[in-house]
Amino acid sequence: MLDRIQAPEGAGREIPDAATREVIGRAPVASVEDLDDAIARAKAAQPAWEALGHEKRSELLLAAADAIDANAEGLAYLLSREQGKPLNGPNARFELGACSAWLRTNATTVIEPQVLVDDETLHAELVYKAAGVVGAIGPWNWPLMITIWQIGPSLRMGNTVVAKPSEYTPLSVLAMLAVMNEVLPADVLIGVSGDREVGARLASHPDIDKIMFTGSTATGRRIIESSAGNLARLTLELGGNDAGIVLPGTDASAIAEDLFWGAFINTGQTCAAMKRLYVHDSVYDEVVDALAAIAEQVPMGNGLDEGNVLGPLQNRPQFDIVSRLVDDAKSRGARIVTGGEPASDLGELFYRPTIVADIDNDAALVQEEQFGPALPVIRYSDVDEAFELANSLDVGLGASVWSSDPDEARAVAARMQSGTVWINSHGGLHPMVPFGGVKSSGYGLEFGVEGLKSVAVTQVVSGPGRKA
Repeated sequence: MLDRIQAPEGAGREIPDAATREVIGRAPVASVEDLDDAIARAKAAQPAWEALGHEKRSELLLAAADAIDANAEGLAYLLSREQGKPLNGPNARFELGACSAWLRTNATTVIEPQVLVDDETLHAELVYKAAGVVGAIGPWNWPLMITIWQIGPSLRMGNTVVAKPSEYTPLSVLAMLAVMNEVLPADVLIGVSGDREVGARLASHPDIDKIMFTGSTATGRRIIESSAGNLARLTLELGGNDAGIVLPGTDASAIAEDLFWGAFINTGQTCAAMKRLYVHDSVYDEVVDALAAIAEQVPMGNGLDEGNVLGPLQNRPQFDIVSRLVDDAKSRGARIVTGGEPASDLGELFYRPTIVADIDNDAALVQEEQFGPALPVIRYSDVDEAFELANSLDVGLGASVWSSDPDEARAVAARMQSGTVWINSHGGLHPMVPFGGVKSSGYGLEFGVEGLKSVAVTQVVSGPGRKA
């Protein structure tokens, strides 16, 4: 699979195995001129792609989903090496399954014109048309799945797409695009692997009509600035630092497993993972102990080992962030219940699953998004205070409320300032349920009908009404 996408020997950028740091292959490094050419080709291909209509485009997207499934094992193997996530558990094979599932949902979701007025004098409809050329800028944590979230709805609505993968995980994305392009028309979907200069040009290019970006808030702000000149429409899914609140009297043993995976899925490298947990005095010790027991037993190691379900941090900068935040918590007197140190015996970028208790809310590990395998658990005694602390940061991607009484949790869920609130779970997504953030976690919705609308432009068609 690599021989179809990687740069020739001696060219491009070396991409290491996240676990072993051995070189996997060499990613092409496109120039700004290469990007300009790709956008021109996508722009030229767009009218014919839109003219195919929804039925034919859906047929081709379903064929692309079949192609992903047919190549899923090879793609999962490459993804595991490049990103670091294990093959099993909610990881590489899971991600490939999500790619085809989301693509099929994009292909089959019905979107109808909205009738605004229909009477004797006027019939007016709101219709949804292709925006044009979409620039899709993806992250390194779920590189394949999030790329599908961007390109699937865009293609369905008649747009063409120029996709730029993260510099950390380009090979697996380019491989998936190559598989899809076996069934799609030429230049409808183009992958461009390059550095930040290429990303900045993609965001500011005058022929880009829509930008979809998943990544840090800081980069999102730069994309907003870059896109000002061409007024490209934006969908931004940015940083999270999601909070969870465990209400008084909750059965710790009943929620522990879901709490753990809400925080540690993909070794904590998930935008909508739970990054800080507020637990009431009445169940605090039980919750901390239950989480630690799971953390101490969960298998971590090289992702190609079928028994592992946690892997390394994907890159050195992220490893350094996690180390710095945990070390700061130690210096403040927080209690490291388990973990709290690198797992150097496993490899360069492994960090042990870490539960941090008795930590102040103003600690950096609470206030900053760690994006790794370290969960701070903050004690509270007053429910109103817990919601105040959870809402105190300028982020709002997801949040969760946990209780032995789901109705009680649902009753207070609206107090969370976030785009999504989960009850007795955290981070679960569905291809028909809209997803997006508030505050500095971005704007715009993905998934379902709302996701299709987000990559379209609206047009009102207004004419004579029904005859009396």
